[in-house]
Amino acid sequence: MKPKPNKKLGQNFLIDKNVIKKIVECTSIENKNEILEIGPGTGNLTEFLLKKKPKKIFLVEKDRSLIEFLKNKFGDNALILNEDILKFSKKNLLTNNSIIFGNLPYNISSQILTKFIFNNENLKFKLLVFMFQKELADRIVANVDTSNYGRLSILSRWKFDIEKVFEISPNSFYPKPKIKSALLVFTPKKNVVEFCDPRSLEKITRIFFNQRRKKIKKQFEYLFTNNSEIIQKLNINLDMRPQNLSPETYFSLALELEKLRN
Repeated sequence: MKPKPNKKLGQNFLIDKNVIKKIVECTSIENKNEILEIGPGTGNLTEFLLKKKPKKIFLVEKDRSLIEFLKNKFGDNALILNEDILKFSKKNLLTNNSIIFGNLPYNISSQILTKFIFNNENLKFKLLVFMFQKELADRIVANVDTSNYGRLSILSRWKFDIEKVFEISPNSFYPKPKIKSALLVFTPKKNVVEFCDPRSLEKITRIFFNQRRKKIKKQFEYLFTNNSEIIQKLNINLDMRPQNLSPETYFSLALELEKLRN
């Protein structure tokens, strides 16, 4: 008997085999790749991943009631970890060839993504292949000067090149959610802007987007006391609004903030 989805954990099991096949085939999986799957549920995606014969597969599942089911289903073919992915830190399991898949719970999906953006545990991986609710996915991939563009767009682009692969109908899940989902693939950038404290970028974007409809003059003066040198150096117009500044401008502002602190 299959376990039932846990509403409190935001579980919506992926059941559409055609969609699962498309997800698995969106990237090349070989016997040199380790796979880590976040929230495997009843293992529907896991089955297809195993058919690609990866080097190893790890399943991180928070719901204790699913662990015995997964062990009975996959036996020694998968290492099953009863853990919360937000607290996961076993970096020795992953390498530069690791691919991380996840049908992420809607209620914590942005937190999971943020974990991999800041990556304080120094987890290694080649790709992230994540499913989000469509609305959040659109915010992640949004471009400057659009209504969806915001903090998550900027933070994500700091570390990753991102591709929106396809959208997924609510009919592909059980229970059926009220909204569409979307699959995104995140490829770590080779050249990343280095901050003394990555939270500088988090702080800059939080302060600017707290008043996203207003001009940036007030936020800029709060952070930089109207520093004309920075205005000229970065060619910033204080009559602009937060969504008008490119990710690269926010990276530069975070670096300038760190210089002032030091």
